[in-house]
Order: sequence, then structure tokens, then C-alpha cells
Amino acid sequence: MNLRELLELIGRGEGEELEFKKKTTHPHRISRTLASLANTRGGYVLVGVDDDGRIVGVRDAEEEMFVMREAAAHYIEPPLTTLRFKEIEDEGRSVVVVAVAESINKPHRAQVAPGDWRGYVRVRDESVQTSGLTEKVLERQQPAARFEKLPLNRQELAVLDYLKTHPRITLPQFMKMVNFGKRRAYQTLIKLVLHGYIRHHDKEKEPYYTL
Repeated sequence: MNLRELLELIGRGEGEELEFKKKTTHPHRISRTLASLANTRGGYVLVGVDDDGRIVGVRDAEEEMFVMREAAAHYIEPPLTTLRFKEIEDEGRSVVVVAVAESINKPHRAQVAPGDWRGYVRVRDESVQTSGLTEKVLERQQPAARFEKLPLNRQELAVLDYLKTHPRITLPQFMKMVNFGKRRAYQTLIKLVLHGYIRHHDKEKEPYYTL
């Protein structure tokens, strides 16, 4: 990656495959981001870029890389061994580009506190804690061979269309949308989860689904 490509990447803004960080302060803080990218489709962490996409630079690029390596080796289980680093300068300000490949050893969990390991995936520009169901799906998922995509009916397509313009959908929302009973609606959503179309999240009071 060169400076022009870096600026183009920053111009896209944060998303499922891109995270901006002004700096890394502790391995356990960045471990969630690294694990979520590896559990999803991979991507980049740009250290030295603020939330608005401005290049602020880092004081010590080697120190930032050290924190990242510590996080990948000791704060993520199983460890991430394929991180790639590059330092790019723009008008005297250094940005550390960290490339995170989609993992073949999913799910990865990040240590958020001593003895507390949790799984994360990317949902748009956030690292979201996984549900037990999502982790089972991740165990079966490989980067080059995702689930067989099944033909979808009208109700199933309605879920995907809704999620293209809304961040999440709940079971009651889907039941109302397609006029299904609870059991039939739940089975429909779980089918979409198991075949890789949507993700299930159950760490909030009400479970929800995202692309």
C-alpha cells in the first residue's frame, strides 16, 4: 500500500473492514477490533487516523506495532499469527497500517479482563460481541468456502432488503413485517443465519439480527 492508496482507503470512512485509531493504549483494548475483523471478512486498522478520517500520526510506530503484536499473540485466543504491518508517512506524520486477514481458525475471542474471553464480529463500523449461535456458525465458516447460498423466498428476501437500509431487525419486527407467527418467523431467521446471510446477536436485552 502506498500513500495514494492509503488516502483512498481513509476516504471511504470506517466500515466493516476498516477501523481508525488515533493510537493503541493497551493490548486488550485493540484485541476486540483485531478479533472482530479476523472473525468477519478481514480488513485494516489504521493507527494514527482519528474518527473523522484526519491523519494525526503516531509518536512511535514501532511501539504501536509492538502493542498490536502483543494483542494478537497474548490477548486473542487462538492467537492471530498473520498480521501484516506497514508504516506510511504523510507530511511528516506516520500512519501504521495493520492488515488483518479473515481467519481460517474461527472463532477468535478477545480477552477483555483477566479470565474473561469474548468473541466479536464486525457489524458496520463496530465490533459487536457474538452470540453462542454466531460462534457455532463461525466454526463452520471458511474464508474461501462460505455456506452454500440457497434460493430465498419473498419473506427471506424481505429481511435482507430491510437490513440494507436499517442497522438491525428483531424477531417481533420481522413477525409484523411478514405476518408470521413467532415459531415460523424464528425458523426463517435462523435459516438465514446458518447459511451466512445474516448474523444473530443476543448480548442485549432483546436479541437482534444484522447483515
